[in-house]
Amino acid sequence: QVQLVESGGGLVQAGGSLRLSCAASGRTFSSYTMGWFRQAPGKEREFVATINWSGGSAAYSDSVKGRFTISRNNTKNTVYLQMNSLKPEDTAVYYCAARDTGYSTYNYWGQGTQVTVSS
Repeated sequence: QVQLVESGGGLVQAGGSLRLSCAASGRTFSSYTMGWFRQAPGKEREFVATINWSGGSAAYSDSVKGRFTISRNNTKNTVYLQMNSLKPEDTAVYYCAARDTGYSTYNYWGQGTQVTVSS
């Protein structure tokens, strides 16, 4: 079992930056693939970014590629999402998720943190 707690959300103007953090506790953090997802009002949850266990490989949705950067620090059991050049359409609740070795889907989720981008 792993517990995930997101922080760092808030209100920012368009063009600004935020850094989200996700602190993990429980089982060995470094064995998990980590991801960020978001859900805007009235929309389905969507994939944002993912990073493998070592931090050596990452992938992004087309909508955030070039603006967002996912990273992790396995000694601090934390994954980050640096968000630059934010747009109003980035407004959503952002969720951190963990996928255990051998699983095809994310099996642990945080409670989410709100990001609001004003125009």
